Amino acid sequence: MSIAKTQIALYPLRFEPIFQYRLWGGRRLEDLVSEPLPGDEPIGEAWILSDREDHPSRVADGPLKGKTIKDLIELAPEEMLGPLAKHVTRFPLLLKFLDASSMLSVQVHPSDKQKQFLPPGEAGKTEAWVVLMADPDSVIYAGLKPGTTPDDLRSLSSETANNHLASFQPSIGDGVYIPAGTVHALGGGVVVFEVQQNSDVTFRLYDWDRVDPQTGHSRELHVEQAIACVDFEQGEIGPVLPVVESTGPVWRDQIISCPFFEINRVVANSTFDCARAGSPIVLVCADGQGEIESGGAMHPVRKGDVYLLPAGMEACAFHPEGQVMVFEVSIP
Repeated sequence: MSIAKTQIALYPLRFEPIFQYRLWGGRRLEDLVSEPLPGDEPIGEAWILSDREDHPSRVADGPLKGKTIKDLIELAPEEMLGPLAKHVTRFPLLLKFLDASSMLSVQVHPSDKQKQFLPPGEAGKTEAWVVLMADPDSVIYAGLKPGTTPDDLRSLSSETANNHLASFQPSIGDGVYIPAGTVHALGGGVVVFEVQQNSDVTFRLYDWDRVDPQTGHSRELHVEQAIACVDFEQGEIGPVLPVVESTGPVWRDQIISCPFFEINRVVANSTFDCARAGSPIVLVCADGQGEIESGGAMHPVRKGDVYLLPAGMEACAFHPEGQVMVFEVSIP
């Protein structure tokens, strides 16, 4: 039975995580999300807010439990998205936790302008990471070393990767901005929070000569498509220097600001406001717990929970229980 638009009473919407097998994954997301991981296979990704046909996020509780984010946007576009509803028909971002126990493939994503590489209705893929866990052997590859050529990328190997790919050792709290066209990879025991355009287009340059144990085959490479999308002027990429916006009992800094999204980090042990009138906000609790107060009701928040605060909601407040770290994701 469908819900008429006039019957929707919006509230802070918590979504169930969608777990994804990846051969490079591990089991460290058990320490991050509030839901148990399935089986005993390596889980590389938890999609925590996804408006994708193949993996749609569903509301976890309340009157709208079981509804997908797509359902809600179709039923109440302006209440969910605000002015964005005039320009988009689906939520424009995809949010994930990644557990890169071993190295991801060396890859690149096309931009919005490279439509010849995008399926109909698909966007380009600019993304950003915030490092949540990092082992001493963790590595992030991002960008190219000076003088790297297309032929260098065609002949990548484990022996030559460090000659052509810029890299650094990540630290907990680092923000990393990966514009479309950037050659990148990460792994070696690193867990990140990822925000990206709502796209699933990836071209692999090199996959470290691995065989997927589930299929018995190497994963497909897309070398020429990848090279056609590479920004060879990108240069080396390192961690982004955050911009501090407030201090005291509520510390807030801006980690990433780009044309597609903004990521703020809030570290607090006191109540703080967590909604912006007319715009949807996503809250991701990376550490600690508390409650969101909205319309006189309290909504419990645990470590790993993700809440979407629809654009049509009234102002709400986050009440920490002890110290929390929360990421606020917004759309410019």
